[in-house]
Amino acid sequence: MAKVKKDPLARFHKRHRENLRKRPNDAMDPGDAIKALKGYKAPKFDQTVEVVFHLGIDPKQADQAIRGSVALPAGIGKKKRVIAFCQPGDVKAALAAGAIKAGGEELVQEINGGWFEFDVAVASPDMMRVISTLGRVLGPKGLMPSPKAGTVTKDVAQAVEEYSAGKVEYRNDKGGNVQAPIGKMSFSEADLTSNLEHFINMMSTKRPSSVKGHFIKKIAISGTMTPSVLVKIPQAAVPA
Repeated sequence: MAKVKKDPLARFHKRHRENLRKRPNDAMDPGDAIKALKGYKAPKFDQTVEVVFHLGIDPKQADQAIRGSVALPAGIGKKKRVIAFCQPGDVKAALAAGAIKAGGEELVQEINGGWFEFDVAVASPDMMRVISTLGRVLGPKGLMPSPKAGTVTKDVAQAVEEYSAGKVEYRNDKGGNVQAPIGKMSFSEADLTSNLEHFINMMSTKRPSSVKGHFIKKIAISGTMTPSVLVKIPQAAVPA
């Protein structure tokens, strides 16, 4: 008696099986990839859409680390709680820009006392000496202001405004991947495509000089509960 072949997708629930069968095999242009992603059967909540870059870097090499921040054209659909370390004369502007708290030594004392009800901390360069003691508590949480991340800046009010609106921070992981949100599934195809293209174009300029061969090896997008869709690597990011 012939054996009945088992469905390799049987271990997944029905919606995921249906989506996996719809999944395109080939990498697509950003607009087509977004359209395919939005074509998946969705859960009842508004999923976050993320992009993942697999990079040809050696994460162990400090000069190949990829880290920074980017303000996307259509935002990411999520506001962040931002605090600002700044001089007394800049406190009013920081609060007007959207900071939930702003100040100097008194804010440092509050955080040392155990207050962490914020998502992003920005600081002016002249405040780094004042907040240096916070490295041991904010560093492990990924909240310490850093020039590389764009959270140490002379224009504190502008940084507060951008991060409050959902400016995206990114950094590579131990596997050489960069993963970041680019919006919500409820966004229009045009807005998601604009955000995706902006992020890809920005990443294409981040190639460390010591990287040989391909810098961007693979790009994929996915929703919180969907399979991924591969995105074409722009020609400008491919070595000649």
